[in-house]
Amino acid sequence: MKKDTVYYIPYKFRKVENMHIVLWLIKDACWALNLKIPGMLMIIPTMTVAILITYQTRKITSEFFHNLAVDIWIIANCTWMAGEFFHLEENLIGPYGLRQFSLIPFSIGLIILGYYYLILKNKPGFQEKIMQQTDEVIRSKESDTSRSEQG
Repeated sequence: MKKDTVYYIPYKFRKVENMHIVLWLIKDACWALNLKIPGMLMIIPTMTVAILITYQTRKITSEFFHNLAVDIWIIANCTWMAGEFFHLEENLIGPYGLRQFSLIPFSIGLIILGYYYLILKNKPGFQEKIMQQTDEVIRSKESDTSRSEQG
């Protein structure tokens, strides 16, 4: 892959990703403000949109692996938040609370990205494969858009 190659994803995907950032910030702001019910409720749209993003990018290996790691990161983040909201830090399995338990999904996310960077990314032709996957997804989204505009 050339250094001047521009990598992009479809606008529809970027729009959903931007909405996800808003939802995640609202969830974390509720956490910081100790707003338990709104914070816990924000898990639902935040995770839903994160899973949608992962599903949308399933055909682009690099995006899929990163978004899967983000999904797991959010699970860890929500686990930690719930532990703090409901004081499960002190009450769950002695000194180990949900914050420590959240290390499990954090570790799984790191393993996923480790696999991507240490194994997949180093395979010959991998970058070209990613560019091809991206082009195919973009062409498919463009044809979907043109069909919906005609119909």
